[in-house]
Amino acid sequence: MVTSAPAVGSPAPPFALPATGDREISLADLAGRTVVLWFYPRDATPGCTSEGQDFTANATAFERAGAVILGLSRDSVASHEKFRAKHAMPFELLSDEDGDVCRAYAVLKMKKMYGKEFEGIERSTFLIDANGVLRHEWRKVKVPGHVDEVLAAVREP
Repeated sequence: MVTSAPAVGSPAPPFALPATGDREISLADLAGRTVVLWFYPRDATPGCTSEGQDFTANATAFERAGAVILGLSRDSVASHEKFRAKHAMPFELLSDEDGDVCRAYAVLKMKKMYGKEFEGIERSTFLIDANGVLRHEWRKVKVPGHVDEVLAAVREP
């Protein structure tokens, strides 16, 4: 089933997913808060580690700007717990093992590695305002400088 991408300026697709910290996190629970939702392909891979470290290094600045950071991949919560602990990430990671939230945000794409095709996450970040409206999206993210762009958007009036 192909899902169209959510439009900037429209309500962000809702979610409720298992997360690190032995809890479930939903967009509804975060009403009234700005949410930075970053989708990444896999725990402990070089690009995902670098992006996670960039968000970690800027976590205090995001917090001061009133934003909650949430990472999301299709890895298990157990994998997320190890990844988060190894890199001292101060934010929660969400597990979307069945890919439903990834499909709702239209981040699953056909990829090719070693001659085999598979469905994987295209590195993407979404900025959701305190009213649950999608305000910015970054697709096909290149890690260097990305977190700075997201933080600048969070700080916009």
